Amino acid sequence: MRMVDLIEKKRDGYALTKEEIQFIIQGYTTGEIPDYQMSAFAMAVFFRGMTEEETAALTMAMVHSGDTIDLSEIEGIKVDKHSTGGVGDTTTLVLGPLVASVGVPVAKMSGRGLGHTGGTIDKLESVPGFHVEISNEEFIELVNKNKLAVVGQSGNLTPADKKLYALRDVTATVNSIPLIASSIMSKKIAAGADAIVLDVKTGAGAFMKELDDAKALAKAMVEIGKRVGRKTMAIISDMSQPLGYAVGNALEVKEAIDTLRGEGPADLQELCLVLGSHMVYLAEKASSLEEARHLLENAIKDGSALETFKRFLTAQGGDASVVDDPSKLPQAKYQIELEAKEDGYVSKIVADEVGTAAMLLGAGRATKESTIDLAVGLVLRKKVGDAVKKGESLVTIYSNTEQIDEVKQLLTESIKISSNRVTPPTLIYDKIS
Repeated sequence: MRMVDLIEKKRDGYALTKEEIQFIIQGYTTGEIPDYQMSAFAMAVFFRGMTEEETAALTMAMVHSGDTIDLSEIEGIKVDKHSTGGVGDTTTLVLGPLVASVGVPVAKMSGRGLGHTGGTIDKLESVPGFHVEISNEEFIELVNKNKLAVVGQSGNLTPADKKLYALRDVTATVNSIPLIASSIMSKKIAAGADAIVLDVKTGAGAFMKELDDAKALAKAMVEIGKRVGRKTMAIISDMSQPLGYAVGNALEVKEAIDTLRGEGPADLQELCLVLGSHMVYLAEKASSLEEARHLLENAIKDGSALETFKRFLTAQGGDASVVDDPSKLPQAKYQIELEAKEDGYVSKIVADEVGTAAMLLGAGRATKESTIDLAVGLVLRKKVGDAVKKGESLVTIYSNTEQIDEVKQLLTESIKISSNRVTPPTLIYDKIS
């Protein structure tokens, strides 16, 4: 088998066999296939696409390129959730304790974030003392005991995906549905999930800006799951404006606590209930999505979701008293209001620009070496469709410096006000199972 022949085969629109795909991924992982040949292959896939069989074979070849996590010692069906990312996406912080509180084991492997804010781990580290440096044995023990634990990503999980992703980034082949779908699903499968719920975002703040592209990606990932024996469902949700109100690490932790109390933003709470219902259903803890939702709503009402969050924080060294007293979370020195310059209705909030504003404050990483300021960020005071009066606050900016002219300018340009009433965007566009 020669790589040049396989590049030519894909270039000419033919499907590759499982063995041919394994040859490519194995050779690229070990360094026998050079970057320039893999670049040509990625470009051929970009233009020619892949069949469902090829995409599943590519996914599993990347799964087997490195370590896989064995979660068989954890009792029950392990359900993982993956979001394709967005601005103010606090769902994992809410879903972990919420779903665990009704008996579904959540064994979460998370990374640190590049972009607008930190990843799930960065956000949780806003809680004093919280840490994810735990052994595999302790991780499994904590999930069996509390139904929830979070650990950092293993260094050798899907190394082929890490290499290929870095290459796609510099060869203009990122936006290929087979390559995106196999990248996401290989990590979830290698991390040991029995079932997977996907939250595929669409809109200005999402990776997939167009609804049709988001649907195509969701269908591709659900199909991969089905072909490799993982129960998989997908939700297509809106990211034309930020989810919830908070954008920033400690601010998002506080918003997650509010949501677990039943006092969070309506859109964040609704999306968590929808995603959580799917997780509970796939874990076979409910016979229908309606029954699953009822269980979750009760867990919020009776306080068990919040108690599960406290137990989880304590078990991993965190100060659980932040749940009752969020002032113990990192606090920014300045709170600066961005006021509306006219009466009207909020017609648009450009999610990715709001995210960039949060990153400029220090809430996210521009590079892997950047240091995150856990205290800073933004809290929206209005969402699309809301009425606003001149002089009313649109956003509270949490900053550790008073010099934030660039941030103010960016936010002013990102939040549009219309004299006419505006209909809020749809939160959930579709469900794919």
